[in-house]
Amino acid sequence: MAEITYICKRTVVSTKPTQPRKYHSFSILDHLMEKNHIRIVYYSKSWGEKEAGEITVSLRESISEMLTHFPKVTGRLIRNEKGNWMIKCNDAGVRMVEARAKGSVEDWLKSVDREKELKLVYWEDMIHKPYFWSTFYVQITEFEKGGVAIGLSCFHLLADPICATMFLKAWADKTLGQKMVSPPFFHTLPTRRPINKTSNHKPYTDLINHYKFSIENTTPFLDANHTHTTITLSFSDHMVQACMDMVQPTSTPNKPNPSSPFEALAGLLWICISKVKGLRNGLVNMSLCLDQRKVLGLDKGFFGNCMVYNKVHSNGLEEHNLSQATKVIGEALEKMDNEGIMDLIEWLEHNDSQSHPLMNNCDLICASLETVEPYSVDFVGGFEPIQVSYYVEPVIGIGQVLIFRAPSYDGPLGRVVMVTLPKDEIVKLCEDELIFHLSPRILMGVARNYA
Repeated sequence: MAEITYICKRTVVSTKPTQPRKYHSFSILDHLMEKNHIRIVYYSKSWGEKEAGEITVSLRESISEMLTHFPKVTGRLIRNEKGNWMIKCNDAGVRMVEARAKGSVEDWLKSVDREKELKLVYWEDMIHKPYFWSTFYVQITEFEKGGVAIGLSCFHLLADPICATMFLKAWADKTLGQKMVSPPFFHTLPTRRPINKTSNHKPYTDLINHYKFSIENTTPFLDANHTHTTITLSFSDHMVQACMDMVQPTSTPNKPNPSSPFEALAGLLWICISKVKGLRNGLVNMSLCLDQRKVLGLDKGFFGNCMVYNKVHSNGLEEHNLSQATKVIGEALEKMDNEGIMDLIEWLEHNDSQSHPLMNNCDLICASLETVEPYSVDFVGGFEPIQVSYYVEPVIGIGQVLIFRAPSYDGPLGRVVMVTLPKDEIVKLCEDELIFHLSPRILMGVARNYA
């Protein structure tokens, strides 16, 4: 088993100062994520023959250059006159942890699990002095026999997984001496166009009611992570296509398949997890979480929270029917249009309070990270990351499913699925007949011969 030695923790600042007296406020979608944080781990090959610590020095220099473009990240939290958080851009920097691990990165990945992996991505909870607390942490772990792990953790108030990936991509571009492909844009959420405001407009109440229920039924924070574990499943192109074919109703076998890879895999996991939970009639409550930048007409570089939750209604579904489960998921996605999201934002702004909910505290959460391209983050030059992991913490409710694109060699439909459930349920999930039939490759979690 590889052992990690932590060398030091330091503060890294940008190479150019920020304009004085500059502040950033947060949107209502930002505030709703105050109780969560994100962790990401990237595994990469080595930069050729390097001395110990040489890679870390190179990454430390490049992140300083990159931070010049992210004043919001290097600032510190303060309260405004209403008592809400805002960022004072004071160039306080980000925290960087430097570490060494025995063995090679390939050896590490052969036996990695959730507990081991989280040792590669440092995080500190905010306790008493927010003004001295860094909202972003990075950890660089060099493996003695080759390879490096780059961990990023951040306060969800500032960024969603799309932003966090954008941050890493910008860092990788600077490391290779390239121009940033997607520079960040710090601006507010859009407002509804006057032409779209009609006197007889009826808000999309299902989306509003879901948030209203979450706000009114927020449970006290409980650290239940010790009872959960995470498994990472890799579905190749032909596996996802097979899943999409399974979704196709038998009554219309010759029609084009209406489902997307996300819808098909979300339906599959919804049914399998419901069976693992012991439900014989019906399915567990599930909420979808999707990036809405495109729906709201925002640039890809928008830096802020733009992921929205919506409940999937399973009333009347036949027992464990994959086609029907996928159909209602598709229907829920269709309703998350520009008008519906603007209705939600306006309602949230009108009903904002100091008490914000833990959005993942009740339902099974199935998040689509389809707009993220994690394997485009290239720190080495010409090589995709060996493996990537995402965590949205804490996981307190029924469980969590994160679906994102797989490496290019797995084909255009290839997807990686990270499932977090209580430990005893993870083993049962791998033994489910639907999962077993598709035989995804297990990248992390239980013994590799389960699937």
